[in-house]
Amino acid sequence: MRYFRYSILVTLLCLGLAFAWGSKSAEGGFAAMTLALLLGIMEVSLSFDNAVVNASVLKEMDHQWRQIFLTVGILIAVFGMRLFFPIAVVAVATGHGMWEVGQMALHTPEEYAKHLTGAHAGIAAFGGMFLLLVFLSFLFDEGKELHWLGKVEELLSKLGKLESVGIACALGLLLAAQAFLPIDGATRLTILLAGVAGVFLYVVVDSLGGFFEEEEESGAVGQIAKRSGVMGFLYLEVLDASFSFDGVIGAFAVTRDVLIIMLGLAIGAMFVRSLTVYLVEKGTLDEYVFLEHGAHYAIGALALIMFGSIVWHVSEVVTGLIGVGFIVASLASSIVHRRKIAAESLGAAD
Repeated sequence: MRYFRYSILVTLLCLGLAFAWGSKSAEGGFAAMTLALLLGIMEVSLSFDNAVVNASVLKEMDHQWRQIFLTVGILIAVFGMRLFFPIAVVAVATGHGMWEVGQMALHTPEEYAKHLTGAHAGIAAFGGMFLLLVFLSFLFDEGKELHWLGKVEELLSKLGKLESVGIACALGLLLAAQAFLPIDGATRLTILLAGVAGVFLYVVVDSLGGFFEEEEESGAVGQIAKRSGVMGFLYLEVLDASFSFDGVIGAFAVTRDVLIIMLGLAIGAMFVRSLTVYLVEKGTLDEYVFLEHGAHYAIGALALIMFGSIVWHVSEVVTGLIGVGFIVASLASSIVHRRKIAAESLGAAD
């Protein structure tokens, strides 16, 4: 329970703020609290795979960086990615200033939501490419020894010997998407530019991480460990941002009140971070060995869904169920694998 005590405190605080804010509107305080709680639950259900992948990165960090991720990281996630970033997107799309767009979000949320939804193609392409590369880097990892899908996954991991095979596949999908999706010319250009930007950001973050790893092997462990912590923290924040894009837009289907959306998503983001730390410190990924596999496949599915959502509406329920399906399947496979190993160990002992 100690892992979630801050999440519970934040939840109570956010619900109290939602009640106070809602009491000033026609909806009422209890209605605002209910909406914030619903958004929080939705955020957690859609981001469980995010927590698992975060845990796979966070377990390599020391306790200090885990605490920074849980404190400073949550401020960036809530205020940066779920409040200021959408406002920045609308500001760029409309040519208005940040303050003007902020006033629009508060006083004419329907117009703000319309502009944000209008920027969905670029957001989906950017986030989709980044998440797709996260998935492909795992799929084509030649150093991976355990394969959830057996020979098929083992063969794909061997393709990792080909330099930049993941980037080539991702760019191929991007070109196919912007060429064949039934969209207008302006949207095609938006998808192409935003997708390339997503690839660029992934390559930069991944390359800097590799640079610091090489430096660590040659010495200066203390300083380099700190740098690796910085890069790991940056990677986690970008990953969280990619997950949060569609969550912010989808939240407008629940309510148009920007502050209620921020409070609700803050509840969810805090619980996702607490869950991440719990998975790390309890060693859950070591105990359930295919859980990380399932989370990455869920991320790959989400990346494809984000591309599809440029043209077709995909319900958040469907997205969440697909992610949960991969997690449950990988959890079941992990349990079967544990029992198999235990049985083999018992047989060897006899």
